[in-house]
Amino acid sequence: MPIPENEVRWVQAPTLGLWEQLYLPAVVEGLKTTVRHLFGPKVTEEYPEQEPQLPPNYRGVHRLNRDEKGRVKCVACYMCATACPAHCIDIVAAPAPPEWQSDGREKYPETFVIDELRCIYCGMCEEACPVDAIELTTLYDLTGYTREELIFDKEKLLSVYDYTVQTGTDPIRTRSGRLGPASEPAIPVPAPSSPSPPTVARLTVHSPTVSDVSSADRTNPDSGSGTEPGPSSVNVSAMSKKREGPEGCA
Repeated sequence: MPIPENEVRWVQAPTLGLWEQLYLPAVVEGLKTTVRHLFGPKVTEEYPEQEPQLPPNYRGVHRLNRDEKGRVKCVACYMCATACPAHCIDIVAAPAPPEWQSDGREKYPETFVIDELRCIYCGMCEEACPVDAIELTTLYDLTGYTREELIFDKEKLLSVYDYTVQTGTDPIRTRSGRLGPASEPAIPVPAPSSPSPPTVARLTVHSPTVSDVSSADRTNPDSGSGTEPGPSSVNVSAMSKKREGPEGCA
């Protein structure tokens, strides 16, 4: 799946003059930022009752995107695993099913595993992916009871995609922008049909891990329906913003 020539942009390193080589402009800019925050207004957020307003380029929990047919976008090119400085991504490639090959897909990830505890959330995998298959979402409060639960396999990563797109917290971002390689929403996601009370999203992971994925799911990636198999392995619960204080307190 080669990249079209009109989408390739060659970037040359800027030349530094004598003033830039002294790094004085960078020092001045850094001091200006420090002084601005030193004398600026102080803001205290009442978390978890008050959710933080995260920027679009916040790097949180990973997700694997789906294509227009509901299949995993990943083509198992290993570019994300190669670019990862923490070596927390492990991919096992397999030939794509015949119906996928008719669309130009030669390979797909039989297994795709990310160790969320080892990851440093640098976003290098997001930048390296040629098909925008992996993204970092704005989900930040990730919890688990064991270390094994924080090893995300393909089914967990796809379920994160389903949740974030359904709730509208992270639209499908496949166009580079001012804030990062995938910071501009390319496909608008409709709002939920029924309004819900303000909630704080809590992401809680549960087993199964990679070893629990059945051999049938690995050998038949689309299960005849064109979508990725496996149960939703990420359970996202909502906690009410209501603060429960002592009796008699407002």
